[in-house]
Amino acid sequence: MRRNKTTHLMSGILIIVFSLVFVVLAGRFMYIQATAEIQGVSLNEFAEQKRTASYTIDAERGKIFDNNGMTLAYDMPVYRLYAILNEEYTVDPDNPKHVVDPVKTAETLAPILEMESSEILSSIQNGIEDNRFQVEFGNAGKNLSQQTRDEILELKLPGINFEEESLRYYPNAMFASQIIGFARESEMEEDGEVTEDIIGIAGIEKEMDAILKGEDGYISYQRDKYNKRLLDPNEIIKEPRDGDDVYLTIDQKIQTLVEDVLTQVDEEYNPERISAVVMNPKTGEILAMGNRPSYNSNNPANVENWYNDVISTPFELGSTMKIITWAAAIEEGVYNGDEGYQSGSYKANEALQAIRDYNSGEGWGVIPYDEGFARSSNVAAAKLVWEKLGTDKFLEYLHAFDLDKESEIDLPGEVTGKILYNWPLEKITASFGQGSTFTPIQLLKASTAIANGGEMVKPYVIQKIVDSTTGEVLEENSTKVAGQPISEATATEVLELLDLVVNSEKGSGKKYQLDDYIVGGKTGTAEIPNPDGGGYLKGRENYVFSFIGMAPIDDPKLVMYVSVKQPELENSEVGSDPVSFIFKNVMENSLHYLNIDPDKEEDQQSKLIELPKIIGENSAKTADNLKENGLIVTVVGNGEKIVNANVDGGDRVIPQERIILITDDPTMPNVKNWSMRDITILGDLLELRLELFGNGFVVTQSIAEGTPVQADDYLGVELEPPNLEEEVKEEQVEEES
Repeated sequence: MRRNKTTHLMSGILIIVFSLVFVVLAGRFMYIQATAEIQGVSLNEFAEQKRTASYTIDAERGKIFDNNGMTLAYDMPVYRLYAILNEEYTVDPDNPKHVVDPVKTAETLAPILEMESSEILSSIQNGIEDNRFQVEFGNAGKNLSQQTRDEILELKLPGINFEEESLRYYPNAMFASQIIGFARESEMEEDGEVTEDIIGIAGIEKEMDAILKGEDGYISYQRDKYNKRLLDPNEIIKEPRDGDDVYLTIDQKIQTLVEDVLTQVDEEYNPERISAVVMNPKTGEILAMGNRPSYNSNNPANVENWYNDVISTPFELGSTMKIITWAAAIEEGVYNGDEGYQSGSYKANEALQAIRDYNSGEGWGVIPYDEGFARSSNVAAAKLVWEKLGTDKFLEYLHAFDLDKESEIDLPGEVTGKILYNWPLEKITASFGQGSTFTPIQLLKASTAIANGGEMVKPYVIQKIVDSTTGEVLEENSTKVAGQPISEATATEVLELLDLVVNSEKGSGKKYQLDDYIVGGKTGTAEIPNPDGGGYLKGRENYVFSFIGMAPIDDPKLVMYVSVKQPELENSEVGSDPVSFIFKNVMENSLHYLNIDPDKEEDQQSKLIELPKIIGENSAKTADNLKENGLIVTVVGNGEKIVNANVDGGDRVIPQERIILITDDPTMPNVKNWSMRDITILGDLLELRLELFGNGFVVTQSIAEGTPVQADDYLGVELEPPNLEEEVKEEQVEEES
C-alpha cells in the first residue's frame, strides 16, 4: 500500500516536471516563432546574411601624369587564376564547370605558369581530398596579364577560372621612381574585418594617398547554396568613387634626359651616389629629379637607396655655398669686386686653424675678389665673412635664404640640414660650404633668389589635382614667393659672377660651357667626413663633385644642380668630368626642347629644325620632307592623311629626334630597338593598353608589324638593356633614315 502511494507520488511529480518542461519549451518555441529571435539574434537577419552575398567593388586608384598628360602610374587589370574542384558546381554534364582531368590540367598549365606540373597536380589533388570548393596556385597564379589569361582561356580547360584584380603599374619602370614612389597591396583591418587594399608606400603615391585611393563601393544580392542569384535577389549596389588624378610638374622629356645620362654615368664611373634636379626658377616647378642608386617602382625589391637624396640627404655642399656668401656681402654693401686680397692661406687669428685655397694653399698671389669667386677661393670667402660681413650678419643671411628650414617641397621624407655655427672656425668654414649641412633642394630654393631678381620661390612637384570622372580641376598649385633675401641689383651682380666662373679664362667652371647658351654657375668639391673617425676622407676620388648652373645667364629659365659622390676616375680624368657630362647634356637639350632662344652668336648655335604644319597633311610628302632634314620618321599606317603626331607645326627639334606620324589607317610599325620613351609615346598616340616588360630597348612586340590597330588594343613589349647603347641607337638611325 505504501509502495503504491510512493509510486503515485513520484509519478505525479514526474508529470508535473515534464509538464513544466513542456510548457517552457513550447513557450520558448512560440516566442521564437512570434519574435523570430534567439538570444538577441534575429533569425530573419541571420537567414538573410546566410543567403546574401556581398562583394566589394574596388575604386580605381587615381592616375599620376606628367605636366603634358603622359601617364606615369595607373591601375592595370591583372588576373588571379583558380580551379573549381566541387562537382556539384557542374549542372550540365556536357559542359563541366569543375576540373575533370587533374593530370591534363596540370600538364597544360605548367609551361604557361612556369611551374612544375607536379606542383599544380598536388594542389588540385590535395584540394579534392580536403573537399575544398576551389584552389589557387600561389604567386605563379597571381598578377597574370591579359595576354596570359587569354592564352589559358583559349585552352578551354574545365574548372579553370579567373578573378580580375588591379595592380599598380608604372609604364616607365625606374623613371622618376623616387618622385612617383610606389603603391602596393597591403592588408588592412576595419570593423574587425581584414581586407586588402592598395596603399601608397613612398613618393607621390604616399604623399597623395588619400587623394588617389578614392572610396570603394559594394554589391550585395541573395543567392542559393551554389552561389547563384535568386530570381528576386534584392540587389543593392553602392558605386565606388574612383580616386582623383594627380598631375606633376615633371616633364617627361627632360626627366628622360636626366635618367639616361645618370644611367650612363652610373655605369661608366660607378659612383657612390648621383643626384640631379632641374627647376624653373621663376615658378618653383621641378621639371626633373633623379638619383642613383634608384629602383624600379614596379618591383621595389632589393632597393639600395630608398631615399630621394635631393630632399632627404643633407651633406656639406662645398663651394656651391659661396653663392650665398657673395650675395650676402654684396647686399650688405661691403663688397668690392675689384679690391685685391692675398690668396693662398688665411688665419683669422693665431688661435684658429689656417684656411687654405684648394691648390695646397699656394693661391694666385694678390687677386681681386671677383677673380677669387671665379677661381673658387676659400680664402676670399673666409675674409668676406670674418673681416667684412661679420659672422652674425652672415648667419642672418643663412636664415634669410631659409637654409635653417625645410624647403616645404610637396614630397614625403624631406630632411633639413643643420647650420653648424658654434665656434669661430665653424662660422668661417660655413662660408665655403664646410661643416654645415644642407640638401640640394635647399640650395636650389635659395638659388631662385639669384635667378629671379631677388625673390625666392618655393619648389613644388604637384601641378594640379583633377577629378578622374569629370575632368574638373579640383586644386591647382601656383608660384609661392618664400621671401626676398636680396635685392634685384644684388641678384644681377651675382649672375655676373656666375658668368665669370664658367666663361672667363680664370674660372673654375669652363667645362660647363654650352654650345648655344651662355650659362653661369658655381662648382663645388665637398670633402666627405671620415665615418671611422675625425677629419675627412683622403684621395682624389673621395669628394662630392657638384655644380649648380643657370641659363641663359641674362634671364635664367632653368637652374640645375648635379652632384656625383666618389666616382671611379681614370688617371686622365677629374671629378668635374662626370658632373659636366650630366649638366651639359641635360641643360642644352632641355633649353632647346623648351624653345628657349639661344643667346650665343648664330655661328655657335646648333642647327634647330623648325617643323612645318603636320596634322592634316599628306603623310608621304610630310615624311619625306622631315627625313630630308635629318629627322628619324616613323609613319604609322598606310593612310594618306596625318591625324596625330608627337610634334606639331612650329615646334623646333634637334636633328635625329624621332618623329611619329599617325595616319588615318594605322597599322603596327616595327618597334624593335625603340627606346622605352619612344614606345610609350607611340602607345599614348594610339591609345593602346601598353604593358612593358624590362628596361632598355624593344626586343619583342605582341602585335605583329602591319597589323591594323585601334584604341584600347593591348600591346605587350619586352625590353632589354643593350650591351652598347650608343651602337644600338646608331643602327636604329641607319635603319630608319
